[in-house]
Amino acid sequence: MPVNKPGTLVRMGVLALFWGSSFLWIKIALTGLSPVQIALVRTVLGAAVVAGLLFARGQRLPRGRAVWGHLAIAAVFGNVIPFVLFAVGEETVDSGVAGVLNATTPLWALAIGLAFGFEKQRGAARLAGLVLGFAGTLLIFAPWQKAGLASWGALACLAAAASYAVAYTYVGRTVSGTGLTSMQISATQLVLASGLTVFVLPVGGLEEPHLSWQPLVAVAILGVFGTGLAFIINYRIVEDEGPTNATTVGYLLPVVSVLLGAAFLGEDLNLRVVLGMVVVLVGVGLTRKQPATAIVPVQQEPATTLK
Repeated sequence: MPVNKPGTLVRMGVLALFWGSSFLWIKIALTGLSPVQIALVRTVLGAAVVAGLLFARGQRLPRGRAVWGHLAIAAVFGNVIPFVLFAVGEETVDSGVAGVLNATTPLWALAIGLAFGFEKQRGAARLAGLVLGFAGTLLIFAPWQKAGLASWGALACLAAAASYAVAYTYVGRTVSGTGLTSMQISATQLVLASGLTVFVLPVGGLEEPHLSWQPLVAVAILGVFGTGLAFIINYRIVEDEGPTNATTVGYLLPVVSVLLGAAFLGEDLNLRVVLGMVVVLVGVGLTRKQPATAIVPVQQEPATTLK
């Protein structure tokens, strides 16, 4: 579907840069901070940015134990787990590869929907896309090679992508449609994630950081731009073009992460990984295809899952 509002393409490009570069900033931040420390700082900074904008617009955090309970679960699967796991994964995996594995999130979301009966519209193209997408992931992992990417780090990144999918599905089933704005949902989720990440600090988060300007700048950019301002831009795209068009920016993220990793970190841009990335993106594209006679399902709230 074509974009219609002036400036949308520019916003999409900026958003792809912010989210796609997150994996580069994680890699740099790891030179001085542990994965849990990175997750905590980026979440706190992102929460400050989004909550600040929320209050500036005259909105407030929602009330009600049920909503906060649901968003606490969303925070665990949409922030705490993936933020920590992607940082853990990038200790041994290139940032570009982490970005490509992140692109499997829609595949996991479709798989979860099919497994639990949430997804009624299957269609041959969507099922083919699911198979093709995971085939591309297998190509990236290259388990047949002793020096392939089938490592604990790559598995951590894949588990992080699956965790994002759980958050998408859960929020769509419990919080979307309750009358809360995207800003309220995301601000509340980030505030909860900040508090919940503190409980993970005893697991590798209390070690002494090796601070220098590079990791500090990297985690600051990751928190303010990649976790906070990115979602402000995303809200505007959703408002202008609708959630379906807004999700198309996801196709650009692995391209950005691979190119930045190769350009600034000297990461290996080999043919197998590039081919795997293309196969994954084609598979994801097919899973977005709706049967001609399908009733369009309720859209998941794209602004609640953080990259």
